[in-house]
Amino acid sequence: MGGNRPKLTHPHGDRELCDDAVRLYTDALRNGGIDRGELTAAPCLTDMALLHPDPMDASLMRPVPASAALAHLLLPITREIHDRVRLTTALADSLAPLTAVPSGDPNLSITVLEGLPLIASVLSDASAAATSEILTAQPGGNRTKTSMEQGLRNSLAAIERGARLRHIYQHPARYSPHLKDYMTRVPADRLEVRTVEQTVERLIIIDREMALIPADPERTTALEIRHPALVTYLIQVYDVLWAQGTPLTEHLTPTSPRTPVTQVQQSIARLLAEGTSDEVVARRMGISVRTCRSHIAKLMTALNASSRTHLGALLVQSGLLDPETDSLSKGVQPPRPGVVARDKGGPSSP
Repeated sequence: MGGNRPKLTHPHGDRELCDDAVRLYTDALRNGGIDRGELTAAPCLTDMALLHPDPMDASLMRPVPASAALAHLLLPITREIHDRVRLTTALADSLAPLTAVPSGDPNLSITVLEGLPLIASVLSDASAAATSEILTAQPGGNRTKTSMEQGLRNSLAAIERGARLRHIYQHPARYSPHLKDYMTRVPADRLEVRTVEQTVERLIIIDREMALIPADPERTTALEIRHPALVTYLIQVYDVLWAQGTPLTEHLTPTSPRTPVTQVQQSIARLLAEGTSDEVVARRMGISVRTCRSHIAKLMTALNASSRTHLGALLVQSGLLDPETDSLSKGVQPPRPGVVARDKGGPSSP
């Protein structure tokens, strides 16, 4: 009958000590032991291996040092950890060679990066690992101090590993003090910069193996592309832009000797002739709408136009829309609008 008595339940976890247990253990340490019958109120003492039977007196329980009890309790946990570490090592050794095998699934070659911190982190890590070249195309004319400082850190990290840099900006960036400061801090023999009238959204290509492009209008999501065919295509787009660019060390010259307008104004004239709105013209030129309209006003003054409709007719007559004064004079075919620029929307920068 005695052997079938139910085990007393305890009002706490099996790895905790109650107040009675602490009191009884303290008494056992002070007196060298306690009577077995006193453990009815604190079975957790034996569960935690803090007491063991006296070999000479079955009615007496002797205290075990807490450090010894802890070592006893940790032993099976330590063995389990050791077994799991061995299993982890074995799995890693077995699968590591397979991680180097390229996947044929194109979906695995495109990674969506959500959030500016993640995009910046991926770009920073890729730049630090670059050994050959980094190609960038940056839309807009206003280069902020923050973006140029981050770009400088990435550039210097890549240069340290032997990479060369090519940057494409739009013409208004020539007047950015932050770009000028950037140019003075990057070794000249490792950097080439050109500017163009119009450009695609931001494009970054690293070692001709990885590219980053925008993925949403808010410019908070980007695509990391490693598919060889897509990267090759983006490199070709970049090379077209590069061939059309004017080195930063060269001055922009008037594009038409017959009409006193700037190269930027000639580009605006072409877009206006296509029926493009002021807002879209400004976005494609990388300038504000206010600046765009200022250029349009100067065009009207230069051509003595009395209205926007009159301006359109005069543009056709003036020769400003003649592509021979621009890209063909450099031996480059004018790009198709769908290749180097878009009339509406599109992804934003990473």
